[in-house]
Amino acid sequence: MAFFFDSMKEKILKIVWITLSSLLGLLFIYSGYTKLFPIEPFEYTFVDLGIGGWVFAPFIARFMIGLEFFIGLMLFFNLYLRKFTIKITSAVLIFFTVYLTVMIVKEGNNGNCGCFGNALAMTPLQAIIKNVVMLGVCGLIYKFHEGFSFGKLSKWLSVSFLLTSLAMPHILNYVSLDYSESYLNKPEDNFALPLDTLYNNAKVNTPPKSLSHGKHVLAFMSLKCPHCRIAAKKMRIMTEKNPQISIYFVLNGDKEKLKEFYEDTKTQNIPYCMLGAKPFIFLAGTNMPAIYLINNSTVEHWVNYMELDQNEVEKWLAE
Repeated sequence: MAFFFDSMKEKILKIVWITLSSLLGLLFIYSGYTKLFPIEPFEYTFVDLGIGGWVFAPFIARFMIGLEFFIGLMLFFNLYLRKFTIKITSAVLIFFTVYLTVMIVKEGNNGNCGCFGNALAMTPLQAIIKNVVMLGVCGLIYKFHEGFSFGKLSKWLSVSFLLTSLAMPHILNYVSLDYSESYLNKPEDNFALPLDTLYNNAKVNTPPKSLSHGKHVLAFMSLKCPHCRIAAKKMRIMTEKNPQISIYFVLNGDKEKLKEFYEDTKTQNIPYCMLGAKPFIFLAGTNMPAIYLINNSTVEHWVNYMELDQNEVEKWLAE
């Protein structure tokens, strides 16, 4: 009887470890997928860290997402757990935990860490706690569960998972290599921007008259618009990389949402004003964000946030 119960206990525990590994794998796959749409905030993370710059960050971001897919598949099918999978899983979790710790030290425990993209908001501290729990689960799986071995089939499955995982982010959300340059070089009619509307109608912070002279990046953004927040994060990094780029925010929305906007974008150092709906729409239209590259009150380029490129802006400033 004792042997029977011991055998049952062993089988139940094995099912528990298999289930835990599979659930951990699904969590990695979900984490990778949620970063894909939109992928830009994850790309900006590597620019902010000084890894790759604007050109290579999109490829690094997709590689990391592919790595999450690969780890997820290996965990889900319980392949090479002790030999390889748990080790690389732990390494990735430790890497992101160190990054989140640095984020808290630099910017505080504010905003969405981006671990699950925009699908599930988590503060950096919450994400660290999640990672620590996942590392604990990895330790238990490593100690009590070897995983499955299907001989040569395991190797073929692993290689297939790796190639498919690395290719999938590029298939689902490919990198456009020349969008910025082609956009900024696109011929278009310049138009004067009536900045008096901005000066005379600002509800919070009167804009400086210096905006009427020289070259500036003027960004019109709604506090409720998720794309505007992505754009704001990108422009924050641009100003950190090159403080000579003059960026000014024109915001619209409830003033009460300003704190939440700043907690998410970390753009408190970028000067701004707030406009009411009517003058805001008069200047920016209805498609948000509207990013103008202005020269002496003339809009020379009207740029989508995905097409805003620091190198091209710097070229424009030097012209």
